[in-house]
Parts: sequence; C-alpha cells; structure tokens
Amino acid sequence: MPKSRSEWEELQASPLLFDHTSQKCAYSFIETHCHIDYLKNVEAEKLILDAKNFGIERMITISVSPDNINQALALALKYPEVYCTQGIHPHDARLAEKEVWELIKSNVADNHEKIVAIGEIGLDYHYNKSPHEIQKNVFEEQLQLACDLNLPCVIHTRDADDDTLTIMQNFPKLKGAVLHSYTSGIPLAEWALSQNFYLGFNGIITFKNAENVRDVLQIVPLEQLLLETDSPFLSPIPFRGSENNPLRIPWIAQKIAEIKQESIERIASHTTQNAKKLFF
Repeated sequence: MPKSRSEWEELQASPLLFDHTSQKCAYSFIETHCHIDYLKNVEAEKLILDAKNFGIERMITISVSPDNINQALALALKYPEVYCTQGIHPHDARLAEKEVWELIKSNVADNHEKIVAIGEIGLDYHYNKSPHEIQKNVFEEQLQLACDLNLPCVIHTRDADDDTLTIMQNFPKLKGAVLHSYTSGIPLAEWALSQNFYLGFNGIITFKNAENVRDVLQIVPLEQLLLETDSPFLSPIPFRGSENNPLRIPWIAQKIAEIKQESIERIASHTTQNAKKLFF
C-alpha cells in the first residue's frame, strides 16, 4: 500500500492549487470553523507557520463547552491570525449555567476584537447528548445573548431542522449567522438564505455518500458561502482516515469549485469576502 502524501506534497502536486513562482498556495482563504485546541497531530505553533504557505489568512477556533471557552480565547489572544467564538454546543447544553453567560459577556467586553461570534450553538437530535428541552432553552438563551452583544452566530443543527427554524424565526434581530457543516435539508437552507445568512461547507462534500449535501451546495449563491474544515473532524479526500486540520481548506475549495462549475479563484475570493463581512 503506497504511503499517503503530506498536505505539502499534495499541494505541490496540484497544478490548480500551487503557485510555483511563489512556492505557496495560489489562493487565499479564511478558515471559519475549526477546533485548534482539539488537534493532537499538529502543534498550534507549527500550524500557524504552515498556514501562510497554504493560503490560510485567518482561522476561527470554535468554543463548544464551559471547559474550552477560555482555551479558545487564549489561542486567539496568542496568535494574530487566530480568532475565536464563545458558546456552548448542544451536546453540552446540560452543562450551561448562568455563570457561563456571565463569563462570555466578560470575555467579549475585554476582548471584543478577537471574539467574532457566539457559537457553536444549536440543536443536535442525532446523538441526544443533552435532553431536547434543555438544548432548545440553551439555544434560545445564546441567540438572545448574540442579539444583546451584537455578534453573529455559528449554528450547529443536526436532525433538528424544524425546531432550528422555529427557534431562529423568533430572533429577527440577529446580526448574522452561519449554519455550519451544512447537512440539513433544502427547506432550511432556503430559509437561511432568504434571511441573508450563510452556509458553511467542509470535507463532507468530498464524501461518496454526501450527494444530499452537494445538492444543497448547488443552490447556495457564492455571496452566501463559507469554507471550513471542522478540524479535527471530517477530513476531505485525499486525506480521509487522518486527523483533519485547517491546512486542508484548499481541497475543500477545489471540490466546491468543481461542484459549482466555478473557478477556484472565484470561490476563494467570494468566501474570503463573505467571512470578512460576517465575522470581521
């Protein structure tokens, strides 16, 4: 069995992605959703250094639990290229207490230039790690928090389209939102797009059994599209089976360009501008 190639070897071998003049990725990107503190196979310091060669201008590391709210912020404060969110994932909704909201408010007040959204928040009825009613209550509390702090939201929704839509409709004053790692149905996507929200896509679009995700991607205007890896999860082809990391954004962009029959240059340009508009 042949040895798998590193990201750098794959990049150099790609005539679409590699610029031999600059010896770097030919395009610039913003990684809008990753979990840097969860990475095991690459140190943050090396990741930040390597990112420049892969065209990754900025990265947003995502908070998911009371335990890593401050860890995400610490990474953002340490590295100029890294920004973060503050929020509780639906898996850990049962752990959310009033003190968490006070911590988030305090962090935003003190570090508003590095905290770009409330997230990752939402509903997950696939794994049901927190009871549905608690998930819904915590989702609503965090949507209101986003309105109060005038920050956009990073939304997680899985097997919960109807409740996600019903709850989000009650918060018309949201500054903005992205439904990240989009795997839901077309009706929820169409509603989100009608609200001028964004949809985030990652390595799932390269998976053989993800035709439903590719169908949704087809209807998303370039002006409402975001790139993400959701590292360390969901490695795209050709890296399936290994820990994911933000350096793999170019391959996600390349696949999106193929599906939407667009140039990678247009995908890179639009998604970068979209990320800046929503988060920066």
